[in-house]
Amino acid sequence: MSNWGRWGKDDQIGALNLITPSKRRQAAGLVKEGFSVSLAGDADTIKAVDNPNPYEHTMLAIGSDRIAVSYHGIAHTHLDSLAHINANGVFYNGYTPDPEAVLKQGHTRNSIHNVKNGIFTRGILIDIPRLKGVPYLEPGTPIYVEDLEAWEKKAKVKLSPGDALFVRTGVWARRKAVGPWLRGRAEGGRSAGLDPSVIPWLKQRDIAILGSDHPQYVSPSNLRGAVHDFALLYLGVHLFDNCDLEALADAAAARQRWEFLLTAAPLPIRGGTGSPLNPIATF
Repeated sequence: MSNWGRWGKDDQIGALNLITPSKRRQAAGLVKEGFSVSLAGDADTIKAVDNPNPYEHTMLAIGSDRIAVSYHGIAHTHLDSLAHINANGVFYNGYTPDPEAVLKQGHTRNSIHNVKNGIFTRGILIDIPRLKGVPYLEPGTPIYVEDLEAWEKKAKVKLSPGDALFVRTGVWARRKAVGPWLRGRAEGGRSAGLDPSVIPWLKQRDIAILGSDHPQYVSPSNLRGAVHDFALLYLGVHLFDNCDLEALADAAAARQRWEFLLTAAPLPIRGGTGSPLNPIATF
């Protein structure tokens, strides 16, 4: 169950190959109103249990500033490149770099620079809290294929090859209601998210991108981080981590439209493992 070699031995963008010119034209046709909403959280400069590495924003002069961030993790909206996750030193499509060389110069393959032309495709929101009639999922709640397909039936929308799938768990709604808590892979971390059993379904649906308001996986789990890691390493699916999907959920519900044009462009960092960015949904 792998996409290695599917687009050739030299491929570095994985499932983004599914976003063809015809797919982009289809996505452009989804714009009916011209109403846009951001899928990014604000750059958070406040340290917390779920934000151990906050943004650093320093004013250098009255009209100049400096921004720095260690963006991987559970706090900041970002796009993971296919150079982010490896198994025993091997990355997507068999890329096996010398670790010492990577630390000196960055990655020579699979880096975020390969996505510099941007992402322009059909986006689909699957809103699991709305499906279950709750404001947010409690930490540790797994999301199964049955949930994803129940939403498709309820919303009368179905994923197609090349789509960007966004799964809302309501993590930011819960954080607003009860405050920050320990999430992610940390010992004792608890997060709602996709159960590992959904991986074959994601492969079958041929999505180009997977996004969520968390790094996709349920925690605790016997296969902690499985969906996140498998998608990057074996499916070649880039990941939007830690999106703020609350405004999107409200906009979609108000219109009863769960598909939209999704646009995003990472910073073109040669050798980079990902990039902070601001995805936009347009209805």
